[in-house]
Amino acid sequence: MKKVLLVAGLGIGGLACFMALLVVGVYSAGVSLLGGAGRGDGQLAANTVPEEYVLLVQEWGNYCDTLSPALLAAQLNQESGFQTDQTSSASAQGIAQFIPSTWAAHGIDASGDGVADVWDPADAIPSAAVYDCSLAEYVKDVPGDPVDNMLAAYNAGPYAVIQYNGVPPYTETQNYVRVIREAEVSFAAAPADQPLPPLEQAAGAVHFAQDQLGTPYLWGGDGTPEEGGRFDCSGLTKAAYDSVGITIPRVANDQWTAGPHPDRDELLPGDLVFFAYDLADPRSIHHVGIYVGGGYMINAPYTGAVIRFDPIDSPDYFGATRPTA
Repeated sequence: MKKVLLVAGLGIGGLACFMALLVVGVYSAGVSLLGGAGRGDGQLAANTVPEEYVLLVQEWGNYCDTLSPALLAAQLNQESGFQTDQTSSASAQGIAQFIPSTWAAHGIDASGDGVADVWDPADAIPSAAVYDCSLAEYVKDVPGDPVDNMLAAYNAGPYAVIQYNGVPPYTETQNYVRVIREAEVSFAAAPADQPLPPLEQAAGAVHFAQDQLGTPYLWGGDGTPEEGGRFDCSGLTKAAYDSVGITIPRVANDQWTAGPHPDRDELLPGDLVFFAYDLADPRSIHHVGIYVGGGYMINAPYTGAVIRFDPIDSPDYFGATRPTA
Protein backbone atom coordinates (compact mmCIF):
# COMPACT_ATOMS: atom_id res chain seq x y z
CA MET A 1 0.00 0.00 0.00
CA LYS A 2 1.38 3.38 -0.97
CA LYS A 3 1.41 5.28 2.31
CA VAL A 4 3.86 7.92 3.47
CA LEU A 5 4.50 9.40 6.88
CA LEU A 6 3.40 13.02 6.66
CA VAL A 7 4.31 14.25 10.12
CA ALA A 8 7.48 16.24 9.60
CA GLY A 9 9.89 17.21 12.35
CA LEU A 10 8.90 14.40 14.72
CA GLY A 11 11.10 11.39 15.38
CA ILE A 12 9.50 8.01 16.05
CA GLY A 13 9.93 8.55 19.78
CA GLY A 14 8.20 11.93 19.76
CA LEU A 15 5.45 10.71 17.49
CA ALA A 16 4.91 7.64 19.65
CA CYS A 17 4.50 9.82 22.75
CA PHE A 18 2.10 12.09 20.89
CA MET A 19 0.06 9.13 19.68
CA ALA A 20 0.05 7.48 23.11
CA LEU A 21 -1.51 10.60 24.61
CA LEU A 22 -3.95 10.78 21.72
CA VAL A 23 -4.98 7.17 22.24
CA VAL A 24 -5.69 7.74 25.92
CA GLY A 25 -7.64 10.93 25.25
CA VAL A 26 -9.76 9.64 22.40
CA TYR A 27 -10.37 6.27 24.01
CA SER A 28 -11.38 7.80 27.31
CA ALA A 29 -13.80 10.12 25.56
CA GLY A 30 -15.33 7.14 23.78
CA VAL A 31 -16.07 5.19 26.95
CA SER A 32 -19.13 7.37 27.53
CA LEU A 33 -20.69 5.95 24.35
CA LEU A 34 -21.52 2.54 25.84
CA GLY A 35 -24.57 0.88 24.29
CA GLY A 36 -25.44 -2.03 22.01
CA ALA A 37 -25.40 -1.93 18.23
CA GLY A 38 -28.49 -4.07 17.73
CA ARG A 39 -29.41 -5.93 14.53
CA GLY A 40 -30.18 -2.81 12.50
CA ASP A 41 -33.98 -3.34 12.30
CA GLY A 42 -33.71 -5.37 9.12
CA GLN A 43 -31.22 -3.08 7.35
CA LEU A 44 -27.77 -3.88 5.99
CA ALA A 45 -24.73 -1.85 6.95
CA ALA A 46 -23.22 0.05 4.04
CA ASN A 47 -20.48 -1.62 1.98
CA THR A 48 -20.80 -5.01 3.66
CA VAL A 49 -22.41 -6.84 0.73
CA PRO A 50 -21.22 -6.54 -2.88
CA GLU A 51 -23.31 -3.87 -4.55
CA GLU A 52 -24.93 -6.20 -7.08
CA TYR A 53 -26.45 -8.34 -4.31
CA VAL A 54 -27.58 -5.69 -1.82
CA LEU A 55 -31.20 -5.48 -2.99
CA LEU A 56 -31.58 -9.26 -3.12
CA VAL A 57 -30.17 -9.76 0.37
CA GLN A 58 -32.16 -6.83 1.75
CA GLU A 59 -35.46 -8.07 0.31
CA TRP A 60 -35.14 -11.79 0.93
CA GLY A 61 -33.40 -11.41 4.29
CA ASN A 62 -36.73 -10.23 5.68
CA TYR A 63 -38.59 -13.31 4.39
CA CYS A 64 -39.40 -14.62 7.89
CA ASP A 65 -38.96 -13.60 11.51
CA THR A 66 -36.09 -16.03 12.10
CA LEU A 67 -34.04 -14.44 9.35
CA SER A 68 -32.65 -10.94 8.80
CA PRO A 69 -30.68 -9.33 5.95
CA ALA A 70 -27.58 -9.26 8.17
CA LEU A 71 -27.92 -12.93 9.05
CA LEU A 72 -28.49 -13.93 5.41
CA ALA A 73 -25.47 -11.86 4.36
CA ALA A 74 -23.28 -13.46 7.03
CA GLN A 75 -24.45 -16.90 5.89
CA LEU A 76 -23.71 -16.22 2.22
CA ASN A 77 -20.32 -14.82 3.17
CA GLN A 78 -19.55 -17.99 5.13
CA GLU A 79 -20.83 -20.26 2.36
CA SER A 80 -19.00 -18.73 -0.57
CA GLY A 81 -17.58 -15.28 0.20
CA PHE A 82 -20.23 -14.03 -2.28
CA GLN A 83 -18.46 -15.91 -5.07
CA THR A 84 -20.90 -17.33 -7.62
CA ASP A 85 -18.67 -19.99 -9.19
CA GLN A 86 -17.79 -22.01 -6.09
CA THR A 87 -18.03 -25.81 -5.94
CA SER A 88 -17.13 -27.57 -2.70
CA SER A 89 -15.63 -31.02 -2.18
CA ALA A 90 -19.18 -32.17 -1.36
CA SER A 91 -20.42 -30.80 -4.74
CA ALA A 92 -22.18 -27.84 -3.13
CA GLN A 93 -22.64 -25.18 -5.79
CA GLY A 94 -22.95 -21.45 -6.26
CA ILE A 95 -23.20 -18.47 -3.97
CA ALA A 96 -25.42 -20.31 -1.45
CA GLN A 97 -23.65 -23.70 -1.77
CA PHE A 98 -26.64 -25.93 -2.45
CA ILE A 99 -25.88 -29.59 -3.07
CA PRO A 100 -27.70 -30.79 -6.22
CA SER A 101 -30.31 -32.89 -4.40
CA THR A 102 -31.23 -30.03 -2.06
CA TRP A 103 -31.39 -27.59 -4.97
CA ALA A 104 -33.67 -29.96 -6.89
CA ALA A 105 -36.09 -29.92 -3.96
CA HIS A 106 -35.79 -26.31 -2.80
CA GLY A 107 -34.37 -24.19 -5.63
CA ILE A 108 -36.80 -21.58 -6.96
CA ASP A 109 -36.99 -19.47 -10.10
CA ALA A 110 -37.03 -16.13 -8.29
CA SER A 111 -35.72 -14.26 -11.34
CA GLY A 112 -38.73 -15.31 -13.41
CA ASP A 113 -36.72 -16.44 -16.42
CA GLY A 114 -38.25 -19.91 -16.41
CA VAL A 115 -35.19 -21.70 -14.98
CA ALA A 116 -34.21 -22.29 -11.36
CA ASP A 117 -30.46 -21.86 -11.76
CA VAL A 118 -28.19 -22.63 -8.79
CA TRP A 119 -25.42 -20.53 -10.40
CA ASP A 120 -27.62 -17.43 -10.71
CA PRO A 121 -27.58 -15.32 -7.52
CA ALA A 122 -31.02 -13.96 -8.47
CA ASP A 123 -32.32 -17.50 -7.90
CA ALA A 124 -29.84 -18.83 -5.35
CA ILE A 125 -30.08 -16.00 -2.78
CA PRO A 126 -33.91 -16.10 -2.60
CA SER A 127 -33.76 -19.90 -2.50
CA ALA A 128 -31.37 -19.78 0.46
CA ALA A 129 -33.73 -17.44 2.32
CA VAL A 130 -36.81 -19.54 1.60
CA TYR A 131 -34.95 -22.72 2.55
CA ASP A 132 -33.71 -21.14 5.80
CA CYS A 133 -37.25 -20.18 6.74
CA SER A 134 -38.59 -23.64 5.84
CA LEU A 135 -35.94 -25.20 8.07
CA ALA A 136 -36.76 -22.79 10.89
CA GLU A 137 -40.38 -23.89 10.73
CA TYR A 138 -39.37 -27.54 10.60
CA VAL A 139 -37.22 -27.34 13.76
CA LYS A 140 -39.30 -24.75 15.62
CA ASP A 141 -40.13 -27.16 18.45
CA VAL A 142 -36.51 -28.10 19.07
CA PRO A 143 -35.06 -26.64 22.31
CA GLY A 144 -32.48 -23.89 22.08
CA ASP A 145 -32.01 -20.74 20.02
CA PRO A 146 -34.25 -20.93 16.92
CA VAL A 147 -31.73 -19.04 14.76
CA ASP A 148 -28.90 -21.34 15.78
CA ASN A 149 -31.09 -24.37 15.07
CA MET A 150 -32.06 -22.99 11.66
CA LEU A 151 -28.42 -22.47 10.67
CA ALA A 152 -27.43 -25.88 12.00
CA ALA A 153 -30.21 -27.46 9.94
CA TYR A 154 -28.90 -25.69 6.81
CA ASN A 155 -25.45 -27.14 7.44
CA ALA A 156 -26.18 -30.59 8.89
CA GLY A 157 -29.79 -31.21 7.93
CA PRO A 158 -32.94 -30.81 10.03
CA TYR A 159 -32.95 -34.43 11.17
CA ALA A 160 -29.61 -34.00 12.94
CA VAL A 161 -30.96 -30.96 14.80
CA ILE A 162 -34.05 -32.87 15.86
CA GLN A 163 -32.04 -35.94 16.83
CA TYR A 164 -29.70 -33.96 19.09
CA ASN A 165 -32.34 -31.53 20.42
CA GLY A 166 -30.41 -28.54 19.08
CA VAL A 167 -27.14 -27.83 17.31
CA PRO A 168 -25.57 -31.28 16.77
CA PRO A 169 -22.13 -32.07 18.21
CA TYR A 170 -20.38 -31.82 14.86
CA THR A 171 -17.35 -29.53 14.88
CA GLU A 172 -18.10 -28.25 11.38
CA THR A 173 -21.73 -27.42 12.23
CA GLN A 174 -20.89 -25.80 15.56
CA ASN A 175 -18.24 -23.64 13.90
CA TYR A 176 -20.64 -22.80 11.07
CA VAL A 177 -23.27 -21.50 13.50
CA ARG A 178 -20.74 -19.65 15.65
CA VAL A 179 -19.00 -17.88 12.77
CA ILE A 180 -22.25 -16.71 11.18
CA ARG A 181 -23.76 -15.46 14.43
CA GLU A 182 -20.55 -13.60 15.30
CA ALA A 183 -20.39 -12.06 11.82
CA GLU A 184 -24.05 -11.05 11.80
CA VAL A 185 -23.38 -7.86 13.74
CA SER A 186 -20.88 -6.78 11.09
CA PHE A 187 -23.52 -6.84 8.37
CA ALA A 188 -26.26 -5.07 10.37
CA ALA A 189 -26.83 -1.33 10.24
CA ALA A 190 -26.80 0.21 13.70
CA PRO A 191 -29.77 2.40 14.63
CA ALA A 192 -29.02 6.02 13.82
CA ASP A 193 -29.58 7.13 17.42
CA GLN A 194 -27.47 4.38 18.99
CA PRO A 195 -23.68 4.83 18.76
CA LEU A 196 -21.40 1.82 18.64
CA PRO A 197 -19.91 0.93 22.01
CA PRO A 198 -16.15 1.25 22.42
CA LEU A 199 -14.20 -1.93 22.99
CA GLU A 200 -12.54 -2.17 26.40
CA GLN A 201 -9.64 -4.24 25.06
CA ALA A 202 -8.86 -1.75 22.27
CA ALA A 203 -6.21 0.13 24.24
CA GLY A 204 -4.34 -3.12 24.85
CA ALA A 205 -4.44 -3.98 21.15
CA VAL A 206 -3.04 -0.57 20.26
CA HIS A 207 -0.33 -0.95 22.89
CA PHE A 208 0.72 -4.27 21.34
CA ALA A 209 0.88 -2.70 17.88
CA GLN A 210 2.92 0.25 19.20
CA ASP A 211 5.49 -2.19 20.56
CA GLN A 212 6.07 -3.43 17.01
CA LEU A 213 6.96 0.00 15.57
CA GLY A 214 10.14 -0.15 13.54
CA THR A 215 9.89 -3.91 12.90
CA PRO A 216 10.50 -4.85 9.24
CA TYR A 217 7.46 -5.99 7.26
CA LEU A 218 7.18 -9.66 6.23
CA TRP A 219 4.59 -10.89 3.73
CA GLY A 220 2.56 -13.58 5.50
CA GLY A 221 4.30 -12.79 8.79
CA ASP A 222 2.60 -13.73 12.06
CA GLY A 223 5.33 -12.43 14.36
CA THR A 224 6.69 -15.86 15.29
CA PRO A 225 10.27 -16.28 16.55
CA GLU A 226 11.09 -18.13 13.33
CA GLU A 227 9.95 -15.03 11.41
CA GLY A 228 11.99 -12.69 13.58
CA GLY A 229 8.85 -11.20 15.12
CA ARG A 230 7.85 -9.70 11.75
CA PHE A 231 4.31 -9.19 10.47
CA ASP A 232 2.30 -8.30 7.43
CA CYS A 233 -0.71 -5.98 7.75
CA SER A 234 -3.36 -8.47 8.85
CA GLY A 235 -0.86 -10.56 10.79
CA LEU A 236 -0.20 -7.50 12.94
CA THR A 237 -3.87 -6.68 13.53
CA LYS A 238 -4.69 -10.30 14.36
CA ALA A 239 -1.77 -10.56 16.79
CA ALA A 240 -2.75 -7.25 18.43
CA TYR A 241 -6.21 -8.58 19.19
CA ASP A 242 -4.95 -12.04 20.11
CA SER A 243 -2.88 -10.28 22.78
CA VAL A 244 -6.06 -9.09 24.51
CA GLY A 245 -7.98 -12.34 24.13
CA ILE A 246 -10.02 -11.51 21.02
CA THR A 247 -9.71 -13.80 18.02
CA ILE A 248 -10.26 -12.28 14.58
CA PRO A 249 -9.70 -13.86 11.14
CA ARG A 250 -6.23 -13.93 9.63
CA VAL A 251 -6.62 -12.03 6.36
CA ALA A 252 -7.72 -8.42 5.84
CA ASN A 253 -10.73 -9.27 3.67
CA ASP A 254 -12.14 -11.53 6.40
CA GLN A 255 -11.29 -9.12 9.23
CA TRP A 256 -13.79 -6.70 7.69
CA THR A 257 -16.57 -8.89 9.12
CA ALA A 258 -15.09 -9.08 12.64
CA GLY A 259 -17.49 -6.48 14.09
CA PRO A 260 -19.72 -3.48 13.39
CA HIS A 261 -18.60 -0.60 11.19
CA PRO A 262 -18.13 2.88 12.67
CA ASP A 263 -18.27 5.87 10.34
CA ARG A 264 -15.13 7.91 9.68
CA ASP A 265 -16.14 10.49 12.32
CA GLU A 266 -16.89 7.75 14.89
CA LEU A 267 -13.46 6.10 14.83
CA LEU A 268 -11.81 5.19 18.13
CA PRO A 269 -8.33 3.83 18.82
CA GLY A 270 -8.26 0.11 18.20
CA ASP A 271 -10.67 0.18 15.27
CA LEU A 272 -9.42 -1.67 12.21
CA VAL A 273 -9.23 0.52 9.11
CA PHE A 274 -9.45 -0.99 5.63
CA PHE A 275 -8.42 -0.08 2.10
CA ALA A 276 -9.87 -1.49 -1.12
CA TYR A 277 -9.47 -1.37 -4.88
CA ASP A 278 -13.24 -0.97 -5.38
CA LEU A 279 -14.99 1.19 -2.79
CA ALA A 280 -18.32 -0.52 -3.51
CA ASP A 281 -17.05 -4.08 -3.05
CA PRO A 282 -15.74 -5.50 0.25
CA ARG A 283 -14.22 -8.41 -1.67
CA SER A 284 -11.63 -5.98 -3.06
CA ILE A 285 -10.17 -5.08 0.37
CA HIS A 286 -6.40 -5.38 0.13
CA HIS A 287 -5.00 -3.78 3.30
CA VAL A 288 -5.74 -3.17 6.99
CA GLY A 289 -4.23 -1.09 9.79
CA ILE A 290 -5.08 -0.38 13.43
CA TYR A 291 -6.38 3.11 14.17
CA VAL A 292 -4.69 5.14 16.93
CA GLY A 293 -6.56 8.45 16.70
CA GLY A 294 -6.07 11.80 15.04
CA GLY A 295 -6.39 10.33 11.55
CA TYR A 296 -3.45 7.94 11.98
CA MET A 297 -3.00 4.19 12.10
CA ILE A 298 -0.20 1.79 12.96
CA ASN A 299 0.56 0.22 9.64
CA ALA A 300 2.61 -2.73 8.36
CA PRO A 301 2.68 -1.41 4.79
CA TYR A 302 4.76 -3.48 2.34
CA THR A 303 7.98 -5.40 1.75
CA GLY A 304 11.00 -3.20 2.39
CA ALA A 305 9.18 -0.94 4.87
CA VAL A 306 8.86 -1.10 8.65
CA ILE A 307 5.80 -0.97 10.87
CA ARG A 308 5.06 2.72 11.33
CA PHE A 309 2.45 5.45 11.81
CA ASP A 310 0.61 6.45 8.63
CA PRO A 311 -2.43 8.63 7.87
CA ILE A 312 -5.59 6.73 7.03
CA ASP A 313 -7.13 9.25 4.64
CA SER A 314 -6.39 8.17 1.09
CA PRO A 315 -8.41 7.51 -2.09
CA ASP A 316 -8.64 3.78 -1.29
CA TYR A 317 -9.91 4.16 2.30
CA PHE A 318 -12.83 1.73 2.51
CA GLY A 319 -14.10 1.87 6.08
CA ALA A 320 -13.55 0.52 9.57
CA THR A 321 -14.51 -2.37 11.83
CA ARG A 322 -14.72 -2.36 15.62
CA PRO A 323 -13.90 -5.97 16.58
CA THR A 324 -16.38 -7.68 18.84
CA ALA A 325 -15.21 -9.43 21.98
